[in-house]
Amino acid sequence: MRRREFITLLGIAAAWPLAARAQQPMPVVAALGVSSREGQERTIAAFRQGLSAAGYDDGRNVVIEFRDANNQLDKLPELAADLVSRHVAVIFAWGGAAAARAAKAATSRIPIVFSIGQDPIALGIVSSLSRPDGNITGATFMATELGPKRLGLLKELVPRAARYALLVDPNAPQTRSITEESRAAALSAGREIEVFGASASREIDAAFADLAKKGADALIVASSALFTSRRVQIVTLAATRRIPAIYYDRMSAEIGGLMSYGARITDTMRQAGNYVGRILKGERPSDLPVVQAATFEFVLNLQTAKALGLTVPPTLLALADEVIE
Repeated sequence: MRRREFITLLGIAAAWPLAARAQQPMPVVAALGVSSREGQERTIAAFRQGLSAAGYDDGRNVVIEFRDANNQLDKLPELAADLVSRHVAVIFAWGGAAAARAAKAATSRIPIVFSIGQDPIALGIVSSLSRPDGNITGATFMATELGPKRLGLLKELVPRAARYALLVDPNAPQTRSITEESRAAALSAGREIEVFGASASREIDAAFADLAKKGADALIVASSALFTSRRVQIVTLAATRRIPAIYYDRMSAEIGGLMSYGARITDTMRQAGNYVGRILKGERPSDLPVVQAATFEFVLNLQTAKALGLTVPPTLLALADEVIE
């Protein structure tokens, strides 16, 4: 063999491993969501940030594929089964416990990371927070345990309110516990509270018309994937009906809602993204404890308070983590 031919063949052989690596498909992370991604840009960005912090960027060394149920919960099992059949690397279940449940029912092999606002033990998703068994772990912001706190804040801002309304999504798994907690808190405060349900956009309009007709003095909006996706609609209706309302996420206060109290959902999504990255690197879900939100924030919108003719007491201003003026 001539020397020039030998060198050429040697160069081709050396390039083979590089070519093989370049042709290897990137791992696919499937994001299984309860609602649509409309209005969720900030939370999704937080998930990407957590994934990036673990060394993975969408389009560079990982592919994120979204599957949204658009609040049609009966679609989740089908979507989850399709993801399992495609052998994705990790399933990220977000936007509600129903997504985590559907993913867990669909596979015991593919790792699952969730971001939910309920107690995953009570929902049967994991048996332990410190040592989640099987193929699932994640982060939770425990939105269902904050009802009494929200009622107390609303009571301080609107002390003359006698009749409270609680807006819930009957299809959300946390609705029962939120309703029970809110009723107990209202009873303790000597206030009346009536529950109004809405499981679709048109039902939200009807619920507001009903609660206004019944003379509700103040409103608590319970956490729900549907309500998150219809955030603008709900805040607008509350403003139109001139009903003081407290929400579970700061973004509602940022777009004109009166006030909000809850965990920083972006922190939870960022943690979930980081867990996905660590699993892609080889860690097992069972070795990653479920993370509980540690930071809760109270956001008050002074512009909305003035528009409603409310005087904000100094004590409430002092409690606020952020005041929007």
